Amino acid sequence: MTGATWAALAGLGAFHGLNPAMGWLFAVARGLHERRRAALLAALPPIAAGHLASVAVVAALVSATRSVTASTLVAVTGGVLLVGFGLWRLLSERHFRWAGMRLSAAQLTAWSFLMSAAHGAGLMLLPVLLAEPAAGASPHAGHLAAPAGALTGLLAAAVHTVAMLAVALVVALLVYEVLGVGVLRRAWFNVDRLWAGVLVAAGVVTLIGAA
Repeated sequence: MTGATWAALAGLGAFHGLNPAMGWLFAVARGLHERRRAALLAALPPIAAGHLASVAVVAALVSATRSVTASTLVAVTGGVLLVGFGLWRLLSERHFRWAGMRLSAAQLTAWSFLMSAAHGAGLMLLPVLLAEPAAGASPHAGHLAAPAGALTGLLAAAVHTVAMLAVALVVALLVYEVLGVGVLRRAWFNVDRLWAGVLVAAGVVTLIGAA
């Protein structure tokens, strides 16, 4: 992958890290609930692990199936899903409710996986991954293409998640130590709507690229 691709993956990870629905708000709430910074810090790794699992499933599948026909099919299907999911998030009045604070690491990981999947986190990587040439494109390396592509997808998901975790950590500590949850009531904007709009835009870009 090129430097621009890695930068795009990290940028999307940073964007996910800024999104309170991806976990930093839960980590802050847990820290405030237990009145310990350690509780906040302990919540972030399981949240990142769940996010990684959700993104890795999509990234590995997309990167492993890289024939022209398969890529076009994945791009069209993914683009339609992105647009449809984004429109559903834009038009839906339903909001995800926060789970209780007393969750084990495994439960928190599972919650993060479901939350990331529900917000289409893995789908956001489609335009970036599909823009890359297939791994093992040599005619003598066809049997290696799928495993190599899947490995590339997993590495892409890892880079993406590291950026997500770093930004989420900074935001969570900033809110917990400096701002406090009061700022969320005074200076809140609807990140969920912004996120849905970005999903639709990414879907349109993916469909245009497939065409």
